[in-house]
Amino acid sequence: MNRNETLDRILNPSNFKETFFVLAGPCAIESEQMAMDIAGKAYEITNKLGIPFVFKGSYRKANRTHINSFTGIGDQKALEILAKIGKTYDILTVTDIHESHEAEMASKYVDILQIPAFLFRQTDLLVAAANTGKVINIKKGQFAAASAMKFAMQKVLDSGNNKVMLTDRGTMFGYGDLIVDFRNIPEMQAMGAPVIMDITHSLQQPNQSSGVTGGKPELIETIAKAAIAVGVDGLFVEIHPHPSEAKSDGANMLKLDLFEPLMEKLLKLKLAI
Repeated sequence: MNRNETLDRILNPSNFKETFFVLAGPCAIESEQMAMDIAGKAYEITNKLGIPFVFKGSYRKANRTHINSFTGIGDQKALEILAKIGKTYDILTVTDIHESHEAEMASKYVDILQIPAFLFRQTDLLVAAANTGKVINIKKGQFAAASAMKFAMQKVLDSGNNKVMLTDRGTMFGYGDLIVDFRNIPEMQAMGAPVIMDITHSLQQPNQSSGVTGGKPELIETIAKAAIAVGVDGLFVEIHPHPSEAKSDGANMLKLDLFEPLMEKLLKLKLAI
């Protein structure tokens, strides 16, 4: 499935009832070889199963606990890798942006701009992203109700861009845990946008005393199955050949070897409902 077919599937989910789309890739671009290997394997799997695929990779990580934590290999280098992946496999790519001035720069290399959950209320960021004309994926803040997303979405629409997706990534439960309220999926779908469930980030355990975010990757399949059963349009999952060695978010990533069997199970579930 090429990028145009995938884009049509993403923006018109009601026309496609037999499958879901998936945004998958590493948390951050760690190297060209690593990114190309993950993209190639994920493309092979999703293409075989007929699942529209978007490669995800952050060109820079801005939200880190320590000042010396890994943030990236350099903006230009990472963005060029994302562009190369898109061209090599004829697939859509998505990356996060954190400040308004990044929107135009990143839009030259990727197809979808993602607004991080902590920043979903930032008007200047949303407007700058919208003005690029790219598809905009807005993540729901961990601290916000689903109903708040209509205002973030409206900022993009009012800027003349109707290519908007909304993503749930869990809701804070106390100081160091997250829960998933699956009522959010139909509530956000009623706003007229495709809705994605971020499986791996919703299983984070942030604000740990160690200064390193924890996670519950053993529940990835549980959250994914529930989201599919509820009728979500797409899934977001971070994958890595060796999560324990990942330079960001390793505690809640899915091991790359488990990606294919998970997709097979979810596709069977989708076809059964």
